[in-house]
Amino acid sequence: MPKKERKRLQVVISDEQDALLTRTAYELSSPERLISKSEVVRLAIEKIARELGEGENLEQYRAILETDELAEG
Repeated sequence: MPKKERKRLQVVISDEQDALLTRTAYELSSPERLISKSEVVRLAIEKIARELGEGENLEQYRAILETDELAEG
């Protein structure tokens, strides 16, 4: 998929989420290619959108979002 220049979203994440991104990027990386945290985010967006489009994990994602909202509020 070609990359398009778009205004980047500025999303505030917790230290724990940043650590998860870092660890995931490290685990996906190989000696031949380092994977960035931005690539991990793009991959996650595509995976979630694909799953939702196929009707998978809808209730699981809703539950996670509701739990996150309670933690933030």
